[in-house]
Amino acid sequence: MKDTFYINLSTADHLGIGLFKYALVPEEKFLFANSTLAQMLAYFSKKELKNDKFADLFFAYKDKEEFLSILKRDGSIKFFETLFKDKTGKKLWVAITASRVAEEGNSEYVEGIIENISKHKEMEEKLALEKDFLQSLLDNIPDAIYFKDRNNRIVKVNKFYAQGAGLDPDQIVGKTDFDFFPWDQAQKMVDDDNYVLNTGKPIIGKIERTILRNGTWNQVITTKMPMYDRSGNIIGTMGVTRDMTAYANLERERLEMLINGLTVLAKALEMRDPYTFTHNRNVAIIAEKIGRALGWDENRILGIRLAGELHDLGKISIPLDILNKPGKLSDLEYELVKEHVSRCYDLIKDMKFPFSLAETIYQHHERIDGSGYPRGLSMDKVILEARILAVSDVLESMTSHRPYREALGLDKALEELKQGSGTKYDSKIVEAIFSLIDGNDKKPFWINN
Repeated sequence: MKDTFYINLSTADHLGIGLFKYALVPEEKFLFANSTLAQMLAYFSKKELKNDKFADLFFAYKDKEEFLSILKRDGSIKFFETLFKDKTGKKLWVAITASRVAEEGNSEYVEGIIENISKHKEMEEKLALEKDFLQSLLDNIPDAIYFKDRNNRIVKVNKFYAQGAGLDPDQIVGKTDFDFFPWDQAQKMVDDDNYVLNTGKPIIGKIERTILRNGTWNQVITTKMPMYDRSGNIIGTMGVTRDMTAYANLERERLEMLINGLTVLAKALEMRDPYTFTHNRNVAIIAEKIGRALGWDENRILGIRLAGELHDLGKISIPLDILNKPGKLSDLEYELVKEHVSRCYDLIKDMKFPFSLAETIYQHHERIDGSGYPRGLSMDKVILEARILAVSDVLESMTSHRPYREALGLDKALEELKQGSGTKYDSKIVEAIFSLIDGNDKKPFWINN
């Protein structure tokens, strides 16, 4: 049996793994080692290796003790990873698979294989370093970063995300947005994820409000993009969400300051010309209703309402005897009145708003057929907000009393809008007006609002 062992192992010098047989009792010594093992440990020959002790190959004493302890307890060991030192003292990673064998005559030996896994370990350490670097980078970014699979389950988050959720990452991974947010809000998030998954197109800079676990709201800006595997298949999404609540609050405060300043001017207009002030207020209500009918968000609604409240503010510079003249205006007087558009524009054009307030006011007397003023714009050059303001202005003016005539009434106003639909006025906005009137029992929907 012993001869068979040596005969078989004599062919092992051509294998890429080290083979050994080492006696433990009665005397510790190598009984066999192939050439691969000798070369692995920087020995010139197998004979030279046989002069050393197996235990001396371990770089760390504790690893040697652990290996021998497991071997003694279990009788075998599989893929035990440890550091060896070769003849020159250089460290190398190896994996040992061995068995402890007891024979008659109170002799024991260990036999097994030793693989050089240094390259594998180097690659493993490199990957671990890259992983740690990536995780460190993610954790030091002051934005919530998260990765989801194709089922919208969270597979990884950074430190900022976990802190914001008030949970450990392990408590987040595997869950979906439905576990952390109200259903309606979570559904919108999932819809965005599915859009990215299905189209491969990113969603960049989406501004949204989210409710936190403590019940408070914050405003965030979110970017979501697809993740691909090596074959180019989309395997999930990556999201980056930045909390901009403080900035949004600051912008809101700045906006409120601007609005308050303009409100003071509007109050001055009210004291000077109550008719124009009331007209502005009603136009603002009409324009807001149209905006809501078109499904606009609150920020855009605020913009169109503010434009309505201020669109005739430029008339504060026009003499009252012209504004309240009971008869027809002369050509010169009419040209002076028309200047209220540019005067209001000049007043607010340098104020920064998150909507096109100044341009909306500047264009509210333009018509899509090019017949309006002050620039004679037409078609798409007239922005949608200005088209709404134009229709709202006509509707309110014709249904209200003016210094030079009695109110013409709702029917006349609707007839004017219907005749001008698609030529002077945007047809979709006119349709919205008729729908709002019909929904209010054929009566003005801006009265007593």
